[in-house]
Amino acid sequence: MRLSSVERAMLAGEQGRATQKAMEILVALGTIYDAEHMVPVTSVQIAGVSYDNLGEAGLHFLTQLQVGGGKARVLTTLNPAGMDVENWQKLGIDPGFAGKQLQVIHAFARMNVITTCTCTPYLSGNVPHFGEHIAWSESSAVCYANSMLGARSNREGGPSALAAALTGRTPAYGMHLDEERRPGITFVVEADLVENDDYGGLGKAIGERMQALEGKPVPYIRGLKQASLENMKSFAASLATYGGAALFHMKGVTPEAGQFSPPGEAISISAADVVKAKLELTDGDPLQADFVSLGCPHLSIKEIARIAELLEGKQVVKEFWITTARPTKQIADRMGYSQVIEASGAKFAADTCCVVAPIKGRFSALVTDSAKACYYAAGKNQFQTILKPFDEVVLTAIGESHQEAA
Repeated sequence: MRLSSVERAMLAGEQGRATQKAMEILVALGTIYDAEHMVPVTSVQIAGVSYDNLGEAGLHFLTQLQVGGGKARVLTTLNPAGMDVENWQKLGIDPGFAGKQLQVIHAFARMNVITTCTCTPYLSGNVPHFGEHIAWSESSAVCYANSMLGARSNREGGPSALAAALTGRTPAYGMHLDEERRPGITFVVEADLVENDDYGGLGKAIGERMQALEGKPVPYIRGLKQASLENMKSFAASLATYGGAALFHMKGVTPEAGQFSPPGEAISISAADVVKAKLELTDGDPLQADFVSLGCPHLSIKEIARIAELLEGKQVVKEFWITTARPTKQIADRMGYSQVIEASGAKFAADTCCVVAPIKGRFSALVTDSAKACYYAAGKNQFQTILKPFDEVVLTAIGESHQEAA
């Protein structure tokens, strides 16, 4: 792999041990994937932030880089942590865990990483432009950035993303290359989708079909007439979870779709396929569920406003977590949404989510609108799951049915 003089100096240790270690990681990664050179990155998002995932070995690795003088050279933010860093006590987080999690956050902060912990960095100031090379980690964020923003990122591991932050470089392979972004299969959607859970069901239906295809080609999707930002973050999360996709093109929606003709090989996705995918994500009884959560991926301010509207003057009867980025929570505070939501007994869980928080064993069944949350709730925490539309999730939390609310 060809390195510039600056990159060679980093590798030789001329810019400190942490930078040298970071470049060693990137050179090894580039060698594995036959990258010919590095590309400069403008943005980084680092996963592996929750102490529940990192453990003591991960904390030691971060501390060594920090002590070795590591400093982020480009805009860098974090994936969700294992807890709300300001409100962890009210969420029932163990103080021992909290102490370790704060050590993780502080290690990143000392490396000039912005400690906004979110899986939707594009809603909190980390917004790359079309065509920019970036190094993001979180699967739904990578899929969204590649597809909806037209930025270029592979799905990085936590160490390789941090290495990119400390050097401002990443190896040029995969989604950084024009030829790797070409679609290889067409999906024709023959269904009218409205809610986030519909788009989650679509992502699952397409993703599972992609898994059966040799080489998992980039999908080209047509047939959808419109989709909101919230719909598409739900779809990107589901497609990445169930199909391992880092990129999709959607006619009339994504910026690169117009550059390509739809591939001739086509698979139809019917309304029945979407319904089936959603039904497969429900194996619990909503009346017996003891945990309700919205915000996987993290909620937008528009979604928080809707929750406040539905909860005004009501009281929740189940544990209800509202997960979002800290900057979004601060906007909700300013608008008065937080006060309404918290008066109902619902709890904000900023900085974290139901996927990475240490909640295994605390609950038995989750109600959500997120196909991704269902996947991890079942696989990681052994919860039963109930997938519902957004408004109906909120109504479940207050013990009302959709019919009663109407």
